[in-house]
Amino acid sequence: MKKLSWLLFFITSVLLSQNLEEDIYVATETFIANKNETTLNTLLQKEHYFKTQLKTSDEQLAFVFLQCNKAYYLKEIGHLTQSILSFEDASKRFFNNNLAAISDFDIIESCLKPLGNLYIQINDYTNAISTINNYILLAKTQENAKHQTSGYINLAILYQTIGKHKNAIDILEQANANNNQQKQLLLQLKIKSLIELNNFEKAFLLNNQLQSTFEKHKNNYAVALKQNEVKLAISEFQKAKTLIGNQTFSDRFLAKFYLEEAQLHIINKNDTLAKASLQQALQILLPNQNTNELPDKNLLYAENTFIDIFDVLASIETNRKTALNYLDLSFYVSQLLQNNSTSQENKIQHQATDRLRSETCINLLYNQFKHSGNKNNITKALHYAENNKSGVLKTIASKKLRLQQFPNDTLLIKEFKLLAEQERLTSQLIHAEINNDDTKKLNKISTALNTVSIDLKRLQPEINKKYGRFETNPFSLEKLQKQLNIDKATCLEFFFGREAIFIFKITENDTSFDKIELNEAVSNQIKNFIHLFDNASIINNNIANFTSQAYNLFNLLKIDAIESKNLIIIPDGLLNFVPFEALLHQETNTTQYQNVPFLVKQHNIAYNSSAAFYTQQLQTKNNTNILGIFPVFEGKKQELGYSKDEAEYIKRIFTGEFLLKQEATKQKFLKYANNFGIIHLSTHASSGDFSLPANISFINDTLYLNELYALNLKPNLVVLSACETGIGKLYKGAGAMSMARGFQYAGAENLLFSLWQINDLSTSKIMQLFYENLEISKSAFHANHSSKIGYLNNKNIANFKKSPYYWSAFVYYGKLTKPSKNYTTIYIVFGSIIILFVVFLRRKLKRHAS
Repeated sequence: MKKLSWLLFFITSVLLSQNLEEDIYVATETFIANKNETTLNTLLQKEHYFKTQLKTSDEQLAFVFLQCNKAYYLKEIGHLTQSILSFEDASKRFFNNNLAAISDFDIIESCLKPLGNLYIQINDYTNAISTINNYILLAKTQENAKHQTSGYINLAILYQTIGKHKNAIDILEQANANNNQQKQLLLQLKIKSLIELNNFEKAFLLNNQLQSTFEKHKNNYAVALKQNEVKLAISEFQKAKTLIGNQTFSDRFLAKFYLEEAQLHIINKNDTLAKASLQQALQILLPNQNTNELPDKNLLYAENTFIDIFDVLASIETNRKTALNYLDLSFYVSQLLQNNSTSQENKIQHQATDRLRSETCINLLYNQFKHSGNKNNITKALHYAENNKSGVLKTIASKKLRLQQFPNDTLLIKEFKLLAEQERLTSQLIHAEINNDDTKKLNKISTALNTVSIDLKRLQPEINKKYGRFETNPFSLEKLQKQLNIDKATCLEFFFGREAIFIFKITENDTSFDKIELNEAVSNQIKNFIHLFDNASIINNNIANFTSQAYNLFNLLKIDAIESKNLIIIPDGLLNFVPFEALLHQETNTTQYQNVPFLVKQHNIAYNSSAAFYTQQLQTKNNTNILGIFPVFEGKKQELGYSKDEAEYIKRIFTGEFLLKQEATKQKFLKYANNFGIIHLSTHASSGDFSLPANISFINDTLYLNELYALNLKPNLVVLSACETGIGKLYKGAGAMSMARGFQYAGAENLLFSLWQINDLSTSKIMQLFYENLEISKSAFHANHSSKIGYLNNKNIANFKKSPYYWSAFVYYGKLTKPSKNYTTIYIVFGSIIILFVVFLRRKLKRHAS
C-alpha cells in the first residue's frame, strides 16, 4: 500500500511539473503573439504565481524563456530599468541552475547581448564590459564565432560611447565577420573611430566598401564637419535624411539622428530649425508628450539621449528660467541612470558628466544675481555646486547614518555586507589585472561582481518601501549657517569649472558670490604655485618668488576680508592640492619664515569635501586610544628612521596599540582598526598611477584604495603621517581618489593627511607638536593649527626648515571641535603672562630712557 501511495505521489508530481512547465511556455507564447500593455499585465500576474511554484530545472528554463521575452518587450517600449532587472534575473537563474546542461537555449542571443547593450544605453559601463566579456568567453568555449564577433562589436560600441576610439579599433581588429551583415557593421564601426581619430584617408578607403548609401552619406557628413566644411556637411546630412524611409531604424537611433541634425543647425546658426529638430527627437521618444510644453518628469526614463536633447535645448534657450528647467530635466534623467548603477566607479563617471551642466547652471544664476542682486540666486547656485561635490561619499555617509539609527535592521545590514563584498571583489579584480591573471579568472571575478550588483538592485526596492526613497543628505543653507554660528566660522566654497572658478563666501548671516574667469594664465598661476612644493629646494632657493606667488594667489582666490578666526575651505578641482595655510595675506620682503604673514597666522583653517559633509553628524568612537602603525622599513632604501621617534613620543602621551617594524602588518591593521578612536599610520603611501589605484604600505603587503572602501570604521580621527595620502587621480565632482578619501568612505569623520611627499625629521616634529596639543586641547582642529604655529615659532629649528614645504603639507579635513576648557585656561594664563611681561618690559625701557 505504501509503495502504491508513493507511486501515485510520484506520478502526480510529474504531471503537475509537466503542467507547470507547459503553462509557462503557453503564457509566454500567448504574450509574444499579441504584445501590448494588457497582455503584459496578464503575463506579470502569471509570472508572480509561476515564480513561487518553480522546482525542476525544466520549469526554471521555461521561466528564463518567459523573463527574456518580457525583458525584450520592456526594452522596446522604453522601460529600461525593468527590462534590465528581468534580463539580470534570467541570467542569474540560468547559470545558478546550470541550465546549459539540459538545453541548448541560446542565453547569449536571448539575454546577455541585449543586457550588455542596455548597460551601455544607461551608461553602466562597468557591468557592460563585464557582461560582454563574459559572453565572449562563453562563445569561445562553445566555439560560436558569430557570438564572439557580436561581443567584439558591442565592446567596440562601448569604447566609442566613452570616447576611447583607439581601444575600439584594437577590439575590432580581433573580430572576424561571419556574414555580410557583421562585415558591414565592422566596417562602419572602424570608419566611425577612424574619423574621430582624424584618420580621414583610411576612413574614405573603407567607406567605399560600404553597401549602405545612407551610411556613406553619414560618414561623409562626419568628415566634412570635422574639417569645418559646414555647407558640405549639411548637404551630406540631408542626402542621408532622404534615405531614412528606406531603412529600418529603432526609435532611439532616429532620436539621435534628429539630435545630430539639431547640432548641425546650431553650427549653422539657425536655432529655430535646431529647436524643431530637437522637438522631433523628443516626439519620437515621448509620443504622448505635447512638444509645446516642458516634458513631464513622470514620462521620462533612464535613456541618455534625453540628457543630450535637454542640454542642447538649454544651450539655445534665451529665457534663463526655461534653460534651467531643461537642465534640471537632464539632472533628473542622470539620476535615473545612476539609480541603475551600484558601483561607485560608475556613479563617479556620471557625476563627471554632470559637471559641465552644473557649471552652466551656476553661471546662469551668477549672471542673474549680477543683474538683479537677488541673493536667492546664490542659494540656488550653491545647491548646484553642492550636488556635484563628493556625491558617492555623501551617499555612503548617509547610508551609514541610517544604519546607525536602525542598527538591527536586517535589510540595512545585508545592504552593507553586499557593499563591502562589492568593494572586496573590485579590489580582487584590480589585483588580478595588476598580476596579468588569465581571462577566466578575471571573468570569474566579474561574474561575482555582477551577482552582487544584481542582489543590491533587488534589495533597494525593499529598503525604499520601508524607509521611503533614499536621498543623499541634501544641502541646506540654513543648516550650514547654523553650524557656522556655533563654530564662529566662515565657509569658503569653490567650484572649479572648465571656464570659470566660482567662489561662495558664507557666514552665519550672509552669503556672497564671485567668479574668476579661468583662462590659461589663471590656470598656470594655480599650477605654478602647487609645483613650488615639488621639492624642498624650490622655495628656499627663491623665497621672494614664493612670497610673491603666495600673495598673488591669495588675491586671485579672493580670500581677503574674512573676519572670522575660524575658516572652513571647501576646495575643488586643482584647488584640492593647494595648501591654503601657506598663502600670504599681505606682501612681505622678509626671508625669515617666522615673520612671513602666512594665512595660518591669521586663520585657523579646516577643510572639507562639501558643506553637507561639514554639517553631517556621524557616530564615532569617543575613546582616544591609538592604533599606531610604524613599519619603519629598517635597512631598506626608503627607511623611515624618524618614524621610530614619532612612535616613542606619541606613546608617552597616549595609550593604545603601537605596531612597529615587523609587527606593522596589513593583517593586524585590518584586525584592530575598528577598535580605536584614533588611527595613526606612519608609513609610505602612493597616489597611484594610470593603472594602479592609490595605496599605502605595510611591512608585509600593500593596502589598495578599494580595500579601504570595503571597511566600516568609526574612528574619531585618522592621522596619515605618510607621503601623498591626499593625492590621487582627480575626478570632476568627486575629488582626488586618494587614501584620505578611502578613509572617509570607510567612515572616518576627521582626517589629517599630506599633500606631497616628505620623509624628514620635520614630519616627526610636526606630529609630536600635533599630539602634544591634541592631548591638552582634545581637538584635532586646534591641535593642527597650534602645531604649525609652534613649529614656526620654534627657535631651535633652522630657518630653511621652516619653509612651508615642511609644515604646510598636512591638511585637516573635519569638524571644528572646540578645545577643552583646560586648554582654553592654559592659553588665557599664557596670554596674560605675555601681556604682563610686555608691560613690565616697556616700563623698564621707559625708566632706562629717562
